[in-house]
Amino acid sequence: MRLMGIDYGGKRVGVALSDETGRFAIPHGVLQNDSELLNHLLKLCVKERVGKIVLGRSLDYKMQPNEIMAKIETFKTELELASNLPVEYENEFMTTMEAERLQGKGNKIDASAAALILKSYIDRQR
Repeated sequence: MRLMGIDYGGKRVGVALSDETGRFAIPHGVLQNDSELLNHLLKLCVKERVGKIVLGRSLDYKMQPNEIMAKIETFKTELELASNLPVEYENEFMTTMEAERLQGKGNKIDASAAALILKSYIDRQR
């Protein structure tokens, strides 16, 4: 089953996909967090035959939900209803900084952060 990983941000949303076996996480792209976000994600789910979505649960330094978590929770509900797919949380902490450390700064950094979230989920399931 192919999985989709999402790193939700106020301006940009990173997207990653797994391979068809669900073993590898690959950065896919970055979408603007605008009125078309949900439609873009739904089209990608259909095109790539996604069976489950993994959404980063944003935590602060105390490992508590941070400011954006309320928006992420609302987005999770909308995504579940619109896609009719299971959406599971995976704790994320400093994934954007880790992605920058691994690859340097760039315009695909949010997609790499989404891949780290997805990889963490895949590893935890094994």
